[in-house]
Amino acid sequence: MGIQNSSRENTRRLALMALLTAMVAVLAYLGGFIKIGPTASINLTLIPVVLGAALCGPRAGAWLGGVAGAVFFITADAAFWLGLSVPGTIITVMAKAILAGLAAGYVFRLLAGFNRYLAVMASAVVCPVVNTGLFLVGCRLFFFDTVQSGASAEGMSTFAFLLIFYVGFNFLLELGANIILGPAIVRILDIVKKK
Repeated sequence: MGIQNSSRENTRRLALMALLTAMVAVLAYLGGFIKIGPTASINLTLIPVVLGAALCGPRAGAWLGGVAGAVFFITADAAFWLGLSVPGTIITVMAKAILAGLAAGYVFRLLAGFNRYLAVMASAVVCPVVNTGLFLVGCRLFFFDTVQSGASAEGMSTFAFLLIFYVGFNFLLELGANIILGPAIVRILDIVKKK
């Protein structure tokens, strides 16, 4: 009986991961076509990444983040970044995506025993913060000359230019979407747990 339950649980988990992987891939691809300003695109992939990290653990969050990162390379935005630095783009995109999912999973795991609602909300905040924070680190390490020349052309400080033109509303949208959908993620967790 225990082996059958374990097999059934593994099948459910595999099906869930397949569904979330497909969802992340579609959202990552389509998000590249929806622009906010000249450079920022809408990134809703972090929502299923947080859901997967909460339901299946940190490794699942890392996997889903990795899928989002890999799909980025077939979007319209990839050409711009790859034109600046191929290794810098690969390292930045994959590191930020994978580590954002991993961090969301560990934060959820750390807080879930205390309060699941708090755990989901904290994961929903940590995921875009890590994603955007590592993007900023990547910009500093690999794309700083481009950022500086853009800032000079606009008559702005490099930091302000980076925040306005490269991070901008995208971060706020990611954060807001994750926070707003946090209660829905808790509800999904409740439904899955009952089954």
